[in-house]
Amino acid sequence: MANFLLIHGAAHGAWCWRDLIPELAALGHTAHAIDLPGHGNDSTPYQQVTLDKYANAVLDALTEPAIVVGHSMAGYPITLAAERDPSRFQRLVYLCAYVPTSDLSLAQMRMEAPYQPLLPAIRMTDDKQGWTADPTMVRDIFYHDCPDGTTEFALQNLCVQATQPTSVPVTTGANYASVPRSYIRCANDRTIPPEYQITMTQDWPAADVHTLPTAHSPFFADPAGLARLLDHIAQH
Repeated sequence: MANFLLIHGAAHGAWCWRDLIPELAALGHTAHAIDLPGHGNDSTPYQQVTLDKYANAVLDALTEPAIVVGHSMAGYPITLAAERDPSRFQRLVYLCAYVPTSDLSLAQMRMEAPYQPLLPAIRMTDDKQGWTADPTMVRDIFYHDCPDGTTEFALQNLCVQATQPTSVPVTTGANYASVPRSYIRCANDRTIPPEYQITMTQDWPAADVHTLPTAHSPFFADPAGLARLLDHIAQH
């Protein structure tokens, strides 16, 4: 069966995959999640966190080829990592994630969306090198369709998100193009507009684009359903 590497999004950590990993295991797969630099148990100060370090962390975790799943912001580091060494990637799966395009930074891509649901919740650090999400708004933005207790669990673990990784573009070429890729749209997303997820994948083959009826955190809202979809992707 398949080997998955799970890469979290902005302000999150490996902890967000808590419910998905056992669901994948129940289907016969192996799955491993890492903390990107500055997240979870990684103590890198956010002022020192870069997109380059994110991509290196992804590559360092790939001790054998895997299907790499990137959530939200993680679309950028997994893309950069695949461009650097495509041999380690069996497939890229973008889970309601940004797909780098046209040499735009993630921050620039966010502004290309038809509306900006995340921006009202962002609280910049005093040094402007990071941000946190307003704790009174995280449920509505990230977890509104998730089980009771999810928001409380997340608030214990959410961290400062460095701004540098979202301020630099990614240039892709033949290496990245050689890696198969899939996209999972989340139809009820309140963080990355579903309409923009459609725009980012409008020229992809239909067989490589899938949809879940969840919001931005399907690993909490429907881990079993997400596992079944990843199982399907792995077998096709």
